[in-house]
Amino acid sequence: MYPEEMVAPMRKEMIDVGFEELKTADAVDTALSDKKGTSFVFINSVCGCAAGMARPGIALALNKAEIKPDFLYTVFAGNDAEAASAARGYFHGYPPSSPCMGLLKDGKLAAIIQRHDIEGHSADQVADKLIDAFKTNCA
Repeated sequence: MYPEEMVAPMRKEMIDVGFEELKTADAVDTALSDKKGTSFVFINSVCGCAAGMARPGIALALNKAEIKPDFLYTVFAGNDAEAASAARGYFHGYPPSSPCMGLLKDGKLAAIIQRHDIEGHSADQVADKLIDAFKTNCA
């Protein structure tokens, strides 16, 4: 677990672009189980690829996309371990990864972007992947 004063700005970065933070497994399940519409779930992290590519890429995508998910949720890997584990439970068939982004449509995984899809890519490239996933699944 990281000191809260260290992760607070990383949490705030997502809240500032419209995400609801989920800190417990119960909050995750309440938000995601049997949810109609599209839910974008971001598993946030302290790593460099979260700071340099994932969070900026998400902000760019939400700013540029014409079609966006109905709901935006975030959990913080490491500090909110139970919430992160619960969120990963909705990413059936994929190993744990952080950062990681999943797009759920009517409660089922429709698209996923894992750490290996983020590392080595620019924030613009991450944004483009997200915009494509939003166009395909949120219309």
